[in-house]
Amino acid sequence: MKKLRLMLVDDQSLFREALRTLLALQPDFEIAAEAENGERALALAKAHRPDVILMDLRMPVMGGVEATRRVLAAVPATRVVVLTTFEEDEEIFEAMRAGALGYLLKACSADKLCESVRAAAKGTSVLEPSVAARMMAELNRLSAQNGKRPAQTLADPLSERELAVLKLLTDGCSNKEIGARLNITEGTVKNHMTNVLGKLGVLDRTQAALRAREMGLI
Repeated sequence: MKKLRLMLVDDQSLFREALRTLLALQPDFEIAAEAENGERALALAKAHRPDVILMDLRMPVMGGVEATRRVLAAVPATRVVVLTTFEEDEEIFEAMRAGALGYLLKACSADKLCESVRAAAKGTSVLEPSVAARMMAELNRLSAQNGKRPAQTLADPLSERELAVLKLLTDGCSNKEIGARLNITEGTVKNHMTNVLGKLGVLDRTQAALRAREMGLI
């Protein structure tokens, strides 16, 4: 079985040790490297090319947002999941814009953390429900504050149904909820979602919401 190679980035050595001990218990995980700040993380990411990086935000020398941006520019196949203490951290949106695929709190359960690492390795966004709700609320607030910008043209425009799915997605609805509101099956929602992600050129629902707001599509 091919193991997922992980890198842990946090300036607190005791937390890294606890995290390493926890993740090493999983038979499909391998700890490839550890770093105490973003600058060190960038160098180690280039050397080890981990599958998933668990990234703290507030660190000396170079913080997690800038480290995420630079790591993904250098090693684009790597997935970054932010793991931090603060649910209200103002850097959450910057981290997602920098390319982080998920955002978890350090207080999350071990099972949630491991499931999220596996999901991130597959390219699936992972967000704490409370964080996802805050993100969508902030996107809606900014949209209302700034006014809707003229929609940018996509090479392959979204259909009316795909736009409806995208709108409900940005409202924070799950696939099941979207299906119920549009009177379509959850499988059909997933098909529309795949088309939406492809046309927007993004990997997951969170990036789709950000991209749609940026383009003035909703």
